[in-house]
Amino acid sequence: MSGNSFGTVFKITTCGESHGGALGVIIDGCPPGLAITAEEIQRELDRRKPGQSAITTSRKEEDTIHILSGVFAGETTGTPILLLAYNADARSEDYAALQDLYRPSHADFTYQMKYGRRDFRGSGRASARETLARVAAGAIAKKYLKQHLNIEILSFVEQVGTIRAEIVHSDVTLALIEKNIIRCPDQKIAKQMIKLIETVQQDNDSIGGVIKGLIRNVPGGLGEPVFDKLPADLAKAMLSINAVKGFEIGAGFAGSAMRGSQHNDLFIIKNDKIRTKTNHAGGTLGGISTGEDIYFRVAFKPVATIGKEQVTVNCAKQEVLLSAAGRHDPCVLPRAVPIVDAMSALVIMDHYLRARKVLTPK
Repeated sequence: MSGNSFGTVFKITTCGESHGGALGVIIDGCPPGLAITAEEIQRELDRRKPGQSAITTSRKEEDTIHILSGVFAGETTGTPILLLAYNADARSEDYAALQDLYRPSHADFTYQMKYGRRDFRGSGRASARETLARVAAGAIAKKYLKQHLNIEILSFVEQVGTIRAEIVHSDVTLALIEKNIIRCPDQKIAKQMIKLIETVQQDNDSIGGVIKGLIRNVPGGLGEPVFDKLPADLAKAMLSINAVKGFEIGAGFAGSAMRGSQHNDLFIIKNDKIRTKTNHAGGTLGGISTGEDIYFRVAFKPVATIGKEQVTVNCAKQEVLLSAAGRHDPCVLPRAVPIVDAMSALVIMDHYLRARKVLTPK
């Protein structure tokens, strides 16, 4: 299986399955001298781990991270970093009845078509547990970017179903995001979102929504102008996350209904610096960062595994009834927030290292 690596200079390769022995990631290209501890990585993983609230899966995994290489005396050495977290609460017997059928909206059918086989235990490599490795790697990238460039990466739940919060970007803080279990900085709207998810959960169903990503203090000049545009790589990063079905940056699709005179971000001088009066472009022009905040929206579909009875087909091409067992999130959004953070950090880190010689003042 190819396609398990991401990045050019700061490159990660993930491995492992939902019900395998462990999840792991190798990080290649991390600069030496970055102070990092397992505890710092663990803080990000704890935001993603299962069983953290009543509206997430009941699977209990501590996702304890182990640093096995690339860090000595508390600092990165510049050599490949290997991070590993062992699975502890896999219940493969929950999936025994699924080995001969194709679950709706899952990768069962496509894996079978491509590889002629599949790991039916918790979706195997197609499981969202793979994102544990991304979050672990992203924690290192986030610290480097904050320490060296003061870049702040924040993601939050903006919408669940049709319930949407109108958030002023400048008001968003990590403390507000982490103040509730849905990770929406609008506390009033968060309560409505949680109530909706609880209702959906009681109905043995699932629901989707939108996460907004916000990246502050990004220097101008990141991104390549043709195929490796910064927004294009952000789009690829986000669309590689399980259950993601849409991505837009800046005004996005709403911009298609605007006139040029409305959408154009006029240049101004502010504090002796060239800035833009508005930021409909979302912090990039021509695929390159402008120095304004980067913001984007990521649409997640409802979780595919639900308790409601559905009609599907088995390997013998017979119709069968499916009522899925196992432990699953009624809404993936709360646990997906740190994943969006991580993928943002990996993209910005990679493009910064690619452009570092160009951006370094002479």
